[in-house]
Amino acid sequence: MADPAGWDWLDGAATVSGGGGDDPSPSFARCFAGPDGVRVLAVLRAMTLDRALGPDAPEAALRHLEGQRQLVAVILALTARGRAR
Repeated sequence: MADPAGWDWLDGAATVSGGGGDDPSPSFARCFAGPDGVRVLAVLRAMTLDRALGPDAPEAALRHLEGQRQLVAVILALTARGRAR
């Protein structure tokens, strides 16, 4: 049998979901469950959500920080949802 070409090899590949189906929240909860995970979340929160830029900050910096905040907010929400299960 010939090797599949291009992306065809991906058809039928097993999904890595940690056994939680399509919901990634249990994986996030496990990832950030220990003291190291708690510390990482605290650092991410301090670097993004608890940070303010000055009034002279360029628009690009504001947009960049807002994107970072959105990502950290999603990580925190998924972690909290996974812990609540």
